[in-house]
Amino acid sequence: MRVALFVTCVNDAVFPATGVATVRLLERLGVTVEFPAAQSCCGQPQFNTGYRRETEPLVRRTVRAFAGYEHVVVPSGSCAAMVRHHYPPFGRQAAELAPRVYELTEFLVDVLGVTDVGAYFPHRVTYHPSCHGLRLLGLGERPRRLLEAVRGLDLVELPGAEECCGFGGTFAVKNPDVSAAMGADKLTNALATGAGVLCGADNSCLLHLGGMASRRGAPLRTVHLAEILASTEEEPWR
Repeated sequence: MRVALFVTCVNDAVFPATGVATVRLLERLGVTVEFPAAQSCCGQPQFNTGYRRETEPLVRRTVRAFAGYEHVVVPSGSCAAMVRHHYPPFGRQAAELAPRVYELTEFLVDVLGVTDVGAYFPHRVTYHPSCHGLRLLGLGERPRRLLEAVRGLDLVELPGAEECCGFGGTFAVKNPDVSAAMGADKLTNALATGAGVLCGADNSCLLHLGGMASRRGAPLRTVHLAEILASTEEEPWR
């Protein structure tokens, strides 16, 4: 199977390891991964802030970049949700791309039909479901099923898991005090689990929570789900 990786601008600029992990994971499962170099931002920051006109060129660029691919895999629930739910009104080609875009856990479970990807990650982990994945994409138990199948991983429930972490893209810029308060609550809940790793499928949320954990000096590191699933006993993810 041949797929295109939509790595997202946040991952490309700040978390390149997530893109590498996604490729390693998919190739281990027999998938041929291609990276269209013309890809750029999906336009979500502009769209969410009300700048539809400024969003249109990014939508057109994304549509051109991923033309011809039956499956486009995104290690980000928020960017996948942007394309799936907000691209169709931008025209026929954008509407045709939307159903071909899959968040990573959707692709693994629904398209490849796997939950045990052969991963090994001997750590206590708690999982934060991001708002876009939880509400817009309806990922449900897919991420948890994948984590539960990882050898050595001790998955513990996160209190208040369905509550927003407070990042919300431009929300964190416009409402910093509210954003920080929400993040503090989420971090307190994560620390209460005794987990050493806070896992998520959106690095934007992990950036927010990881920064707060670092400033607090908390013994908690944030790791994208793709990096956990890419880790094996022979090639552990560092």
